[in-house]
Amino acid sequence: MGKIITFANQKGGVGKTTTCINLSAFLALMNKRVLVIDLDPQGNATSGVGIEKSNDLKTMYNVVDGDCTLREAIQQTHIKNLHIVPATVDLAGAEIDLVQMNGREKVIKNALARVLEDYDYIMIDCPPSLGLLTVNALTASNSIMIPIQCHFYALEGLTQLMNTVRLIKQHLNPTLNVEGVVLTMKDNRSNLVAQVSEEINRYFGPKVFKTYIPSNIRLAEAPSHGQPIALYDYTSKGAEAYLQLAVELLERNHDTYQPIDKTEINEIRRKIDEIDEQ
Repeated sequence: MGKIITFANQKGGVGKTTTCINLSAFLALMNKRVLVIDLDPQGNATSGVGIEKSNDLKTMYNVVDGDCTLREAIQQTHIKNLHIVPATVDLAGAEIDLVQMNGREKVIKNALARVLEDYDYIMIDCPPSLGLLTVNALTASNSIMIPIQCHFYALEGLTQLMNTVRLIKQHLNPTLNVEGVVLTMKDNRSNLVAQVSEEINRYFGPKVFKTYIPSNIRLAEAPSHGQPIALYDYTSKGAEAYLQLAVELLERNHDTYQPIDKTEINEIRRKIDEIDEQ
């Protein structure tokens, strides 16, 4: 049965989507069956793995609204073991629709129940808010992953986020845990970054992953090409960091994995190049 992990932080620009799709891609390349749920109306996770937002695309909005099942909305990505349920701007209307539904906090949990056996990990990329979509994700999840940018302002709102997690545990999902905290966009040359990192470690303790994500231009470039960093530039520092983060996540969960086959990555890249040339 798949483990459901929500990636959430109500502050935008902290590397939430970047962490979700790149961690998911490396897990898939390590032979884990992974499903990404794009729950952000911006749809950045969708475009970040190369899914085109056509008019006939089934999305999370259709799932929430009851127009299709979650299984019917699943899309294959370039990576064999990596699937995604996409999102478009239409999903913004789901917040309004959910308000009127019975059991509105458990709509996504009920939708996911039918595919749990098909995946090892289900990763939910949330919008940068603590609205009903995020509440739904946390109600459905086993744990929450919190990416935090190593800047002073990133610390603001953490108390609100953790209060939301506490309320979800108390009223909707008593088994919800903090999977971990990931430090992103970290520049070790800055004294402020060191101070913020120290503060985060003091607050979360062993929940903070040892692996941090450095500031890396290749990570910033990859989404515009519709590719996770594993495909866009496997040798970059960003790719190395997310690979190590995937290993650390699996080890924390006492989960075995297969080494990544670089031949497979090269074959995927060759097929992408062929599509681009057509």
